[in-house]
Amino acid sequence: MQTRCALVGMPGSGKSTVGRQLARRLGLPFIDLDQRLEQQLGTSIRNYFEQHGEQAFRDHESALLAALADEPGGMILSTGGGAVLRPENREALRRSFPHVMYLRASPEEIFRRIKHDRTRPLLQVADPLARLRELYRDRDPLYRETARYVIETGRPTVNTLVNMAMMQLEMAPGKPDLNT
Repeated sequence: MQTRCALVGMPGSGKSTVGRQLARRLGLPFIDLDQRLEQQLGTSIRNYFEQHGEQAFRDHESALLAALADEPGGMILSTGGGAVLRPENREALRRSFPHVMYLRASPEEIFRRIKHDRTRPLLQVADPLARLRELYRDRDPLYRETARYVIETGRPTVNTLVNMAMMQLEMAPGKPDLNT
């Protein structure tokens, strides 16, 4: 069986960075859901949000996630921070990705990492830290419901986080063949 792993977590938790390195280490394709959406939409997520609203964006996100869930073969998927908001997305992740990992970081840690990033539409508000706390409160239970593993991101290096993800995969029941 080829490894199929999805990373979920708050914006700025390291999903894309860790996912890219994990895919490289495993020799698997890496798919960044947000990046793929921007390619399909022909614009940035921030612009799409401004022009069409969050619901229209979430519709596209759900359709792409469903299509990726049905693709055969191994992959490492980095989801967008809000991908878990819809029940059908959580189900698709649990059904098609035996290894869903929640990269958990506190709102304060995320704020420290992304406070200067102007590309994240949900954080373009007067008090982004308060917004992160609100998002975390709403989404943390959904990430936990979806994920099989929780990896605390805190301050470890990317390499340490990739090693932690590899350990989870190696210890998994019905463990995948990591030598593919």
